Amino acid sequence: MLLAGTRLLPLYGVIQHKGRRSGKAFRTPVVVRPVEGGFIVPLPWGTTTDWFRNLRAAGGCTIRWKGRSYEVGSPEVLDAEAATAAFGGSQRAAMERFGIHQVARVRFRT
Repeated sequence: MLLAGTRLLPLYGVIQHKGRRSGKAFRTPVVVRPVEGGFIVPLPWGTTTDWFRNLRAAGGCTIRWKGRSYEVGSPEVLDAEAATAAFGGSQRAAMERFGIHQVARVRFRT
């Protein structure tokens, strides 16, 4: 968690979100890949994780990546195949090996 979201570990970012019931602030380290207009975040455990359910309920969150914070929203679930251009060969192979079939796409808020 100490290095996630910093320039030292650019594969990881931190999703800052609020609990959909509690309103409590949470920080969750995740793999983040930039794409035009936003980010792609792999969903290794699908859409049932608390951070994704909180993101969806709120309609957005803040992603800390490479030392900067980005306000994002409009979460949508895509097949991992639709996001292959965002990942290098070894990252695509790892996603396939770990059975990651879905990704979340979020768009920058303007």
